[in-house]
Amino acid sequence: MPEGTWEREAVYVSAAALRRRMPAEELAAQVRKLDGVSSVEVRPNGFLRIAVTVPGKLVESIRPLDVPEPGWPDFPRTWDNPGFVVRYAHARACAVRRWARDLGVPERGFRPELLDDPAHRAVLRVLAELPGRRQSRDPGWESYLLRLALAYHDACERAPAVPVGDERPGPVHTARVRLAQAVATVLPGPERL
Repeated sequence: MPEGTWEREAVYVSAAALRRRMPAEELAAQVRKLDGVSSVEVRPNGFLRIAVTVPGKLVESIRPLDVPEPGWPDFPRTWDNPGFVVRYAHARACAVRRWARDLGVPERGFRPELLDDPAHRAVLRVLAELPGRRQSRDPGWESYLLRLALAYHDACERAPAVPVGDERPGPVHTARVRLAQAVATVLPGPERL
C-alpha cells in the first residue's frame, strides 16, 4: 500500500515478507536490486518500506475497474454532489485527450518522470491504492472515486495537461495526457457532460 502524500517521496509499505514467511532482510535485499527502487527499509514489525524513483510509471499499469457506478444522483451539478464531482472528472479527463489531439500534443514518447508536479503526484498517490483496494473485502469504492476525482480536478487547475496560451506542446504534456487517460480509465462517467 502507498504511504504518505508522495509530494516529495513515493513510498509503498509491504507485508510481502510476512506473507511469504521469509526473512524481511532477505526480501529487502532482492527488492533493492529492482529497477526503479531507490531504497528499502525493514521496519521492526517486518514490513518493508519501499521508495520508488519514478512514481509516474504506475500510469502504465492502470487497468479499467469493474466497479458498478455508485448510485449518486446526476443533479444537482454542484461540488456538493459527489456524483457530479466524479462524473465531471471523468468527462474532464476525456476532454483532455481530445484537446491534446487538437493542439498537437505528441501521443508517443511518454516520460513518466515528468509527472513530478505535486498536484500530479497527489493523483498518482491515489491511483497507487488500486491494487490493494481490488483485493480488499471492503474496498470503499465510493470514497476512493471521490478522492481520485478531487485530486484530478486539483491537478487540472494547478498544472494543466494541455498547453496554455502560446505554450508549445512538449513531453510534459504527453505525460500529463497519459495521466488523464489513467484517470478516465478508473473513474466512471460519460465522455461529455
